Amino acid sequence: MGDRATDRGDQAGEFERHRVELTGYCYRMLGSGFEAEDAVQETFVRAWRTYDPDRGALRPWLFHLATNICLDMLRTPQRRARAMDLAPAAVPGAGLGEPLPEHRWILPVPDGHVLLADPAELAVARESVRLAFVAALQFLPPRQRAVLILRDVLRWSAAEVAELIGGSVAAVNSALQRARAALPTALPAARPRDDDVDPGLLARYVDAFERYDIDTLIKLLHEDATSSMPPFTWWLAGRADIRRVMLAAGAPCEGSRLLATRANGSPAFGQYLDGEPFALVILDVSDGLISDITTYLDPGLFPCFGLPMSFGARLRREQ
Repeated sequence: MGDRATDRGDQAGEFERHRVELTGYCYRMLGSGFEAEDAVQETFVRAWRTYDPDRGALRPWLFHLATNICLDMLRTPQRRARAMDLAPAAVPGAGLGEPLPEHRWILPVPDGHVLLADPAELAVARESVRLAFVAALQFLPPRQRAVLILRDVLRWSAAEVAELIGGSVAAVNSALQRARAALPTALPAARPRDDDVDPGLLARYVDAFERYDIDTLIKLLHEDATSSMPPFTWWLAGRADIRRVMLAAGAPCEGSRLLATRANGSPAFGQYLDGEPFALVILDVSDGLISDITTYLDPGLFPCFGLPMSFGARLRREQ
């Protein structure tokens, strides 16, 4: 009995060593941190029942199971997206419109859930969980998506991918070529992100945001910066329109406080209004300025990012 329990414990430990890599893979496939966690948990449940060390290594079997689970979850025809994929840029003064349900959106994920700490791979890994990149992946058919992620992001060989998903090396190479050709048309033109964001820029952003100093905030943006607020398809293109809207809005976020975190390979902040969680703000930074601001108006995201559920002298956390 003791030996069996030890074996089970060792096997669970082996599974856990692959959790972050598997979660990153499932997140790129599904576009939701919550769904990725569910897919990985289901992968472990199935692996617990089916894995046989005598038949091969654990890692390929886990990825085989995770791929099948993701493909099953992607049978719905409706894909997740960003506001930029769903509507043209808003005209300043236009209403927000009706919110869309959660399943329509690319949802954020904490860096620690999907990014391994290997410095040699970190820059590429961060780029591959960027909100815009994950949204572009959703345009690809699920099997092409899996092939592209396995080959170009995780660096599996064509033979390894063919064995994992079933099929020939020729079929894998053909799917990869089609996916590579389609991806640029789905991926909006964007500057390369800064690998190391200037802490001074982030400090100036926090200071200006908390003082609601719009002129200073706007100076931190690129001329063609974008700003969106899921769950609304309303979004803005260009810092001139962003400034116009912020000035006309009547300072609804004045008095906000920000707490730093990380999401999708980018600096992010929990925004608190009147001491209560209000939004998760994710910044894309390139060439020393902010190129995109995505503000998720969903306090339910805070526990996933380890953010407290109030901002005050005494902080209460989600139980």
